Amino acid sequence: MRKKIVSWLKIQVKAAKAQGVVLGLSGGLDSCVAAVLAKQSLGSKRVLALLLPCHSHKQDRRDALLCARKFGIRVRTVDLSKVYDALLEILPAADRMTRANLRPRLRMLVLYYFARKMKYLVCGTSNKSELMAGYFTKFGDGASDILPLGDLYKTQVRCLAKALKVPRSVIDKAPTAGLWPGQTDEGEMGIMYPQLDDILARLEQGKKQLYPAGKVAKVKRMVAASAHKRRGALVCEF
Repeated sequence: MRKKIVSWLKIQVKAAKAQGVVLGLSGGLDSCVAAVLAKQSLGSKRVLALLLPCHSHKQDRRDALLCARKFGIRVRTVDLSKVYDALLEILPAADRMTRANLRPRLRMLVLYYFARKMKYLVCGTSNKSELMAGYFTKFGDGASDILPLGDLYKTQVRCLAKALKVPRSVIDKAPTAGLWPGQTDEGEMGIMYPQLDDILARLEQGKKQLYPAGKVAKVKRMVAASAHKRRGALVCEF
């Protein structure tokens, strides 16, 4: 997996005639793995990892910096907390999820700013589990130019992280999109990643499911409800 992704990244950057890649380094498993692979593919001078806190947990910053220092990844911090607060002041009141979705969209805005400025590609960090289940913010973390982990389930990314020797604090902590304090991926989705990955893989391969019918039906609903996230805007054709 590592060799294929490292080679693929190099090919994609060259094909786009880009100077390198920029990605958000959240301190989570996926972003750390993507950053390490990008650095191995392109070298430290052609990879920029942005730390984009937005009222984020301090441990996430510590983990992101730990990963960056260990692998020699160039980092820059842009704190979006005040921008986020200012937006909420001028926007009408909304529910927690609507407010939370502003965070990944603000981050992607900054990533594309740097990408344009530096002639880089935006390297997304979403994995196959998130993409299939629709567990990403449309035009937020779901927006990118390349997705090196997009065909790997979360459990596969975790195995790759261990092979790359990503810090244990990153590997072991509960996956979270950091949408609000205490929020976790598995808690929000209502299913553990090993279960989700197994069900998704069996759906894709047409194999018999092993988990209870109710859990399988839940995953099918997630996939169906998020179909609009995985396609481009619909066009009225003539």
